[in-house]
Amino acid sequence: LDLYTIRKESHLEDLKIALVGDLKYGRTVHSLAYALALYGADITLVSPPTLEMPAQIKSDLAGKGTSVCETHDLNEVIRDVDVLYVTRIQKERFPDPYEYQKVAKSYRIAPENLDGVRDGLIIMHPLPRVDEIAPEVDETDHAVYFSQSFYGVPVRMALLKMLIGDRLD
Repeated sequence: LDLYTIRKESHLEDLKIALVGDLKYGRTVHSLAYALALYGADITLVSPPTLEMPAQIKSDLAGKGTSVCETHDLNEVIRDVDVLYVTRIQKERFPDPYEYQKVAKSYRIAPENLDGVRDGLIIMHPLPRVDEIAPEVDETDHAVYFSQSFYGVPVRMALLKMLIGDRLD
């Protein structure tokens, strides 16, 4: 679904993507990182130190020759990427509410963050979102997360047809 959205709304060739937010527990970013490795994407990981991508996944990606950079500063990379893939910080993963509050708004995307970004930048999100993307961003040409969600049904239908084949007829 995410690869389809990237291909439809942007491009997969020479892709520069930033995976942003909860990279430790967010399952979508784990599978997406592996899929992007198949296309030779340059991947930048942006997260709080406590929510970094698991070491095993980073090691696997490096073993596949994938370019992976890591930073805690979104502003350092936002103007250099084609795709911003944002995930929510998962409150339910924090037994201590104070620890959650320390990182909850670490990477909020607002219109002012988008000044100077590439014209074709797309912003994706697996949904549901909490407060990591300001509602005003929805009105920009960069926001494709609602289209991304819409693509889910036809992509799943196509996959089922491929897997089950003529047995559906």
